[in-house]
Amino acid sequence: MRYRLTFVVGLALGYVLGTKAGRERYEQLKKSARQVAQNPAVRNTAESAAQQGRQFAGKAYHVVSDKVGDRMPESVAGRVRSLRDRAAHSDGSDDWGTSHP
Repeated sequence: MRYRLTFVVGLALGYVLGTKAGRERYEQLKKSARQVAQNPAVRNTAESAAQQGRQFAGKAYHVVSDKVGDRMPESVAGRVRSLRDRAAHSDGSDDWGTSHP
């Protein structure tokens, strides 16, 4: 699914950059993309995917932490701690406007 989405985005970008239809067609595509992005079904699917990604990332973090242990460089460990603290003190939404627990 990820590869299909990447392909579609690349195809759309290539069309927009390569089109000779001009600004009018670009504005029409932009309006269509905005309508799709504002569709409640699309937003719910994106939020669900983001939540699943965060869950998998949390599980992976624990597995990697157990295996790597103290061998992780301090710079990496510090970055992970700062990201975890940032997430703990956030207002419950990310940069995309989706909420997470």
